[in-house]
Amino acid sequence: MIPLKDSIPTERTPWVTIILIVANVLVYFGLQGGGILSGPDTGSVIEFGAIPYEITHPGTECAAAGEQLVCGDASEVRSDQAPTWLTLFTSMFMHGSILHLGGNMLFLWIFGNNIEDSMSKVRFVIFYLLGGLAALALQVVFSPDAAVPTVGASGAIAAILGGYLLRYPRARVITVIFIIFFFTVIELPALLVLSLWFAQQIVFGALEWGAPAGGGGGVAYFAHIGGFVFGLAAIGLFAQRRAAVPPRRPVLR
Repeated sequence: MIPLKDSIPTERTPWVTIILIVANVLVYFGLQGGGILSGPDTGSVIEFGAIPYEITHPGTECAAAGEQLVCGDASEVRSDQAPTWLTLFTSMFMHGSILHLGGNMLFLWIFGNNIEDSMSKVRFVIFYLLGGLAALALQVVFSPDAAVPTVGASGAIAAILGGYLLRYPRARVITVIFIIFFFTVIELPALLVLSLWFAQQIVFGALEWGAPAGGGGGVAYFAHIGGFVFGLAAIGLFAQRRAAVPPRRPVLR
């Protein structure tokens, strides 16, 4: 399912959401050196991505050795990577491909503007960053020794989705549904769209965790789960105002 638009109008211009989208795009094409047909520079991903092994092993650093990462004592491993604490934040603005970036920014725009509209700009920034940190924290809990950079805004965006589910469950979302080689566009309740999305993360996360090789196609499902749960738990503390849900259009027979 790919959401295209929701039914909740915003009462204020979502400047923070716009700035976040611009920042993510600039980081991808500027800092990461990514392109439309090519992915980002591997060095930038290693330097500014969050590596679980470094988080759970303070004082260690990971550096590229051919196509693999070698981790060890910071004094023994030559690495130009940014400080570990900084990567907790920089990793939220990095992406692995143009499709990764585009998908995340689509979700951020559709659902983020309404969550921003429900609270002050400062509260929204704090909510977004804490959601990203909570997402990364759960991913590290389930993969503490992973020597693979974790990048993407999806954890913070998952927090927005969790908040949206509680805040606007009666909203409607225009969604593209793919069925093998065919697709259709229908309007679905936000409660259904977001609940199915969350259930999918749980199922795929469980399959990844239970796999012998632990491979899940490079998707941080537990980060999505962590961010979503944070959004469910914290939206009541951050949101201050609620937008009215427009009534459904009558069906003409």
